[in-house]
Amino acid sequence: MKQYSVLVVDDSAFMRRAISNMLEEDPQFHVIGIARNGVEAVEKVQRLKPDLVTMDVEMPKMNGLQALEQIMQSTPVSVVMLSSRTGEGAKETLHALELGAVDFFLKENLIGPQNSVNHSQEFFMRLRGIVEAKLPREAKVVYPQRKEVRKRISQSTDLIFIGCSTGGPSALQTILPHFPANLPIPIVVAQHMPPGFTKPLAERFNSLCQLNVKEAQNGQLVRKGTIYIAPSGFQTRFEKKPDGTVIFKVDNDEAVEALYKPSIDITLNSAAPIFADRLLSVILTGMGVDGMQGCGIVKKYHGSVFVEAEDSCIVYGMPKAVLEAGYADKQFALSQMYQEIMSFI
Repeated sequence: MKQYSVLVVDDSAFMRRAISNMLEEDPQFHVIGIARNGVEAVEKVQRLKPDLVTMDVEMPKMNGLQALEQIMQSTPVSVVMLSSRTGEGAKETLHALELGAVDFFLKENLIGPQNSVNHSQEFFMRLRGIVEAKLPREAKVVYPQRKEVRKRISQSTDLIFIGCSTGGPSALQTILPHFPANLPIPIVVAQHMPPGFTKPLAERFNSLCQLNVKEAQNGQLVRKGTIYIAPSGFQTRFEKKPDGTVIFKVDNDEAVEALYKPSIDITLNSAAPIFADRLLSVILTGMGVDGMQGCGIVKKYHGSVFVEAEDSCIVYGMPKAVLEAGYADKQFALSQMYQEIMSFI
């Protein structure tokens, strides 16, 4: 069994010890070193060459974001952020994902009263998926020039749905800002995230995109030319009204067992019967199989499915599951995905 080395970075002695003890409980991980601030983190990544780094954000001398940026430029390695839940913590975490961090975890879910067997299992499952994938490349955030599309865009597609998980925010950033302001189609994104993170994600993309970006709300009309982010902590479905309009149904449905909120499968299961052959589902990087069953329903109603190719995925889990199930019409590298979507619709 292969072992993976981890550098634990946190200015709190308690957190360094707690995180190290937790990691050492799994025989596949061993803590190769600790760092108390960003300066130490940059130096020890270069010297120790760990397979994985857990990184705090707020630290003296050099904070986690500054350290992450230097590490990704000089010695790229898989970095996961340990985040606080809300407010500035969420915004800083999203910035870290833009800079090249591959995932994040809430400290309170790992250490403290909210920790559970499920949280611990998910933590190690996601870590294994990250370290078994290829090392990340230097983060290159793309801010495309805003050009109006002059030709008329046909409406052979009535909805673009995008589902993603680990590595999703940076993948979305290579696609969403490119969509032109005159796009006559709504886009709905389901990104696996803890509660409190999808609203800052929507706000961030609203500042980058030519289309309006907002969190989906219960009862809200699904309008063309808008990007909707499915809110974390809830399930998002579609409902067609007697007058033909489509609205969002957003609720915390405890009766339905689902590993993720939002669940890609649940959203697609409601979208497929409504949009049928005019639905395009795009599955990007992510761990696990969420989206596979939903894409099967999309194909049942003659919709189309694109998946991200392995070479550009941070974690080739969800796209692989859809492809191996036989539900993917085409697969593309992330750098090609926007152009292929536009060519298709």
